[in-house]
Parts: sequence; C-alpha cells; structure tokens
Amino acid sequence: SDGGLFELEREPQPLREKYGQHRFGQSLLMARRLVERGVSMVGVHFNYMSKCDGWDTHKDNFSCLRGELLPLLDQGLSALLDDLADRGMLDETLVVCMGEFGRTPKINNNAGRDHWGQCGSVVFAGGGVQGGNVIGASDRIGAVATESPVGPPDIVASIYHAMGLNPHAVIVDPRLGRTLQLSEGNVIRQLF
Repeated sequence: SDGGLFELEREPQPLREKYGQHRFGQSLLMARRLVERGVSMVGVHFNYMSKCDGWDTHKDNFSCLRGELLPLLDQGLSALLDDLADRGMLDETLVVCMGEFGRTPKINNNAGRDHWGQCGSVVFAGGGVQGGNVIGASDRIGAVATESPVGPPDIVASIYHAMGLNPHAVIVDPRLGRTLQLSEGNVIRQLF
C-alpha cells in the first residue's frame, strides 16, 4: 500500500493553496511528497494551460507569459522551494527548472517567439547549489551567450555531480555490450 502517498487532500488546505489549485502546482506538491518518501528523481512536466499552448509561445507570447505561464510557475516553484526549506529538505534536494531550448530574440508576426537553441535559461536550487548566483550572460537581445556559456551536457554533468555521481564515470550497456560515459559535459563549478 502507498499509505496515502497520492492523496493530496491529506495536505493542509492552506499549503495546497500556496502551491496553487492548478495541475502544475499540485504536481509540484506531489513531487515533494515523493521525495519525502525517498524517491530519488522526480520529473514534473508543465502541462497545464487554459489560455496558451504551454511555453511554446509562437503566438501571443507576452499575454501568455503575463496572464498565465509566469504566475503559475512563480506560485508553484516558490511554494516548492519554501516547503522544501521549511522541512529541512532543500539542502539535499536538487530542483532544476528548464525547458528544452530558449526562444528567439526576435518577435514573429504573431506576437510570438519561436524555437531558439543558441541561448536559454536554467534555474538550479537546493542540492548543494550556492543560491543567488547568476552564471553567464547573453548579448543584449538574448541571442547568444557572451559569458560562461554552458550546454546541455554541462547541465547533465552538474545534475549527476549534485547526485553524488561522477559524471565522467564509464558504464556498460549490457544489451549492446558497449561502454558509455555518463556525460561528456563538465560540471558547472560556479553552481556549487
């Protein structure tokens, strides 16, 4: 039996409201409950929208961000970080908030921003991360990294490092009988 793990109604109503009465906020609350029970890795996909097509803001970028996406993210993520800190779990729980790419610096004809792999943002908190740091910078329009650029392999290497794993460890794929390195990236040392 899961002992009520998936029964969010067991949480105090004020805490549930702090996370937000929307799928994303309640998913973050469930993530905290899973981590509290010893689950070592939890992924939450931001998949609740009523006005926008998620973060894929090819149209109406600014009204979607202001009217729905950013308020939901701010409410849920800040509640998760506060809740983990209040429970003494933040130092041992790494929280990573990211998408799969950035958005174009140029606004398209539909008042939107398209896919842009050259520059994006990632937020790390807890899990040994030194808070309050901004690492790297972009040009004035957010088109390219101009300072301390990192890529997806570096993000993965940093996550492994926070988990206590050597990101350059070699593992064996038993099905294919070949060796693979966990990550080809480098740990973003300024994080820790």
